[in-house]
Amino acid sequence: MLNILKKITGKELRYAGISLIFIVIQVYLDLKLPDYMSKVTKLIQEKGTTVSQIFDEGRWMILCAFGSLVAAVIVGFFAAKVAAGLSRTLRHDVYHQVSEYSMAEINQFSTASLITRSTNDITQVQMIVAMGLQLSIKAPITAVWAIMKIANKSWEWTTALGVAVLFLLVMISIIVTLAMPRFKIIQKLTDKLNSVTRENLTGIRVVRAYNAQKYQSDKFEKANNDITSTNLFIQRSMAFMMPMMSLVSSGLSVAVYLIGATIIKAASIGTPANSPRINLFSDMVVFTSYGMQVVMAFMMLTMIFIMFPRANVSAGRINEVIETASTIKNGTKDGSAAKEVGTVEFKNVYFQYADASEHVIEGVSFKANKGETVAFIGSTGSGKSTLINLIPRYYDVTAGQVLVDGVNVKAYREEALHDKMGFIPQKPVMFNGTIRSNLAFGTNAHGELTDEDLMKAARIAQAEEFIKKNPDGLNAEVSQGGLNLSGGQKQRLAIARAIARKPEILVFDDSFSALDYRTDRILRDTLKRETADTTKLIVAQRIGTIIDADQIIVLDKGKVVGHGTHDELMASNEVYQEIAYSQLSKEELA
Repeated sequence: MLNILKKITGKELRYAGISLIFIVIQVYLDLKLPDYMSKVTKLIQEKGTTVSQIFDEGRWMILCAFGSLVAAVIVGFFAAKVAAGLSRTLRHDVYHQVSEYSMAEINQFSTASLITRSTNDITQVQMIVAMGLQLSIKAPITAVWAIMKIANKSWEWTTALGVAVLFLLVMISIIVTLAMPRFKIIQKLTDKLNSVTRENLTGIRVVRAYNAQKYQSDKFEKANNDITSTNLFIQRSMAFMMPMMSLVSSGLSVAVYLIGATIIKAASIGTPANSPRINLFSDMVVFTSYGMQVVMAFMMLTMIFIMFPRANVSAGRINEVIETASTIKNGTKDGSAAKEVGTVEFKNVYFQYADASEHVIEGVSFKANKGETVAFIGSTGSGKSTLINLIPRYYDVTAGQVLVDGVNVKAYREEALHDKMGFIPQKPVMFNGTIRSNLAFGTNAHGELTDEDLMKAARIAQAEEFIKKNPDGLNAEVSQGGLNLSGGQKQRLAIARAIARKPEILVFDDSFSALDYRTDRILRDTLKRETADTTKLIVAQRIGTIIDADQIIVLDKGKVVGHGTHDELMASNEVYQEIAYSQLSKEELA
């Protein structure tokens, strides 16, 4: 929590300072009230007291109460600004840190957990700061100040108050000790619940198609019951707090009056004006008021004790995200001094996932020159997608080198590296907005893209026809995830988005799978004609997609088992032949 609080800015610290000043004013006014109560009590018991005298003291009491209310409002206002400012800073830091993560860190935390940490966990911290700034400062000041004011009234009363405070501290310690381990579990269970909910909503069509609603419902109910039972344990533990507080408060009042009655009874009776009995009764009223202030201070602290364990766990989870650095370290080169243009070279590359025991890629070497089309094919799990994910540095190689334009990708600034390429992932991602905003998505090394640029890219990607059919054209709405588009439309828009960037290198990660053969063929012919100077790296499952490639690399279990043109591989490579004959007849291949 301390590391999180260090992120409070200077401006917010000034707000906290203003809050502290008004907290002291509020406590002063609250503790001034019993003094006026004492004066009123004495006036009532004295002979000859007029109503106006009592009203004079009463007006001061009302003024103190109103002043305390105004101070409390001001404290709440500035405390809310401090808490909101801190939560804004945390959301900014978490978002930008996650944006820098490689896929390794994303997988380490999981998407559901990162969402929980960015929302629920930050809310917990915001609440504890807002409440804590008011209560955790006010309560100790109130308690210490009140005890100082009543310490010399009577050792019997002071002893009773000390016993009450000690009982409160022991009770709070026991309950917090029981609840703390559960608070550490609750956030993980929240992650799990979010994960199950997200999975169900994302795959709702598959769930319905397989009539698996009950199966998914059971998974959700288990996650829901786990978090409910844990919350119930915590709430039941905390439920003892308020009754115990009421018991201590009432018990202290009874003890003060019993002790006061005993002292008054034993006191000698003097003149009515200076009677010890009158003074003792006044002191008893004052002590009771101050004693309640002390108990209320500890009740306020109890609220903080209830909230703090969960907020502390949340702060640790937020801090974990902020302090986890990306394994991908940004380079310094922008590629302007590169001697080559549009080349990609792998030199004896090995890659192994962090939690894997074996290499996924082993000893891969090849070079794609400017304007060439290099294709990768192999059975499922052969490492094709992993291989091309190494080019934009979604992962870093375990051994060997990946060179773009003759420069190691680790030496590039990530922005400069990504400006050199257009990447089309296996699963095309569309963002909420319009077709125009999706095609012009992100930064572009060549400046702003005009509608003409976007439509040219769409024409190459065979997306122009369905864009023009829509009355809104480029302004047509695209829902989140592109749910209002077909698979083929999303894939063509994703290809157009990459082409619109006018990159040196185009990387297709099985990006033609949703296209029919005719559209696939036309698109590849257009690509070859319109982007002749652009290097193209294609991962594909269909032989027809890569048959005209300048180089075809055949992968099997992460190793290169074939390298050449289609004709060369058909003549000499058994793995390639097996894949080819499983898809096309000898006549079609001929």
